[in-house]
Amino acid sequence: MIDEHGYRPNVGIILCNPANQVFWARRCGQDGWQFPQGGILPEEPADVAMYRELREEVGLSPEHIEVLGRTRDWLHYDIPEQYRRRPQSQFRGQKQIWYLLRLIGEDKDVRLDMCERPEFEEWRWIDYWSALDHIITFKRGVYELALTELEPLLSSVNIRP
Repeated sequence: MIDEHGYRPNVGIILCNPANQVFWARRCGQDGWQFPQGGILPEEPADVAMYRELREEVGLSPEHIEVLGRTRDWLHYDIPEQYRRRPQSQFRGQKQIWYLLRLIGEDKDVRLDMCERPEFEEWRWIDYWSALDHIITFKRGVYELALTELEPLLSSVNIRP
């Protein structure tokens, strides 16, 4: 499902622990690390897609997390042609609603094998802003926008260095 501008609707998930570190995962068979994210199915509300993706990619259910908030609007990024499966299609990239979640379960509740083809093979907690130093360049802008908009929901203490 691609909109009239060439963007696929998607949800992004920033999962934090009680120390405000964020969940960072390595994609299966790749060197790339990222936050969980995934497409929104036709007619699927964004919050339903978020819970589905959270279960499929991270193995967590609603009882394991607290929703702290979400971005007000869509955040967009373009995927460079060399990363597109069909470079000549009208597909440009992703438009995303980002969610900030807090893990209220335990680390052992995280399971990367909850779907037939797991997205991730390894994960760890990292400092909130360090994702910007490690994410692929074309996603950096949208990560910065999401982290900036959602950071005030973590606490009254500003964690930006």
